Amino acid sequence: MLESASAVTDLALISYLRSIPDARMRRGVRFTAWYLLLVAVLGILSGCQSMRDLERFAIRHHTVLTEALGMELRRPPSDSSFCYFFQQVDVAALCTAIRDWTIAQIPEGAADLDQLVCDGKTLRGSIVPLSGGGAAFIAQVTLYSAALGVANCYAEA
Repeated sequence: MLESASAVTDLALISYLRSIPDARMRRGVRFTAWYLLLVAVLGILSGCQSMRDLERFAIRHHTVLTEALGMELRRPPSDSSFCYFFQQVDVAALCTAIRDWTIAQIPEGAADLDQLVCDGKTLRGSIVPLSGGGAAFIAQVTLYSAALGVANCYAEA
């Protein structure tokens, strides 16, 4: 749930990230939870795949981020800062905040949107390596529409 009514009308991602409770003990906390989450979101969108990648991203963009946010941080978060934080983050609250922020970006909200569920399967043993480094295989993709109660299936060899 969001912290305040103003966060509901504010479309900024930071407002939603601030709503996520910080489970860490107050002593020794150098970086706010929302800042670590913001750097993680930006890093992941930029291709980061590990805590070390997030640390490198934070180092590269430290000056620009702190200036843009009007913060004074002596140094960027390390990979252990991210690791320790993500071991304690409330994942359900994080998912809710990101979902709510995403829906808030849609002008009319998500009331008229259909939920689509996509699932794919590959037939075991059907993968054949190709000379260019790729592979050919038999696959089936199913797309289910919750509103219509219909599943569309597509198979390719």
